[in-house]
Amino acid sequence: MGSSDQTHPLHASDRETVDRLLAAAQPSEADLVDAARLLMRYQGFPGAADLQDDLAKILRLWQLDRAALHERTKAIWAAGYRPAPAAGDAVGSGFDTTDQENS
Repeated sequence: MGSSDQTHPLHASDRETVDRLLAAAQPSEADLVDAARLLMRYQGFPGAADLQDDLAKILRLWQLDRAALHERTKAIWAAGYRPAPAAGDAVGSGFDTTDQENS
C-alpha cells in the first residue's frame, strides 16, 4: 500500500461481499447489484486495490464488462428489484409496524 492510499471505512464488510461474489459461478440478481454497487463505490478511490482487483476479476469470471453489468442491473431495478433489509435494519420510516398495531 502506497503512502497516499486510503483505507475505506467499509472495507471489512465489502471484503466479505467480494469474497462471496468471487464464489458465485452463476450470479443472482442480488450478486449483480452488489457487484455494480461496489464497482461504483471504489471507482476512483485511492486505495482498496485488493477489492478493486477482485471486482475486476469477478467481471472476468462472469464474462461481463462494466457496460453489460450496468445494463443488466438497470433492467433488474426497472423490474422492481428491492434488496432485502439486513438484520437490524428493520427500523426507520420504511419499517412496517402492522404486526405491532394489530396486537
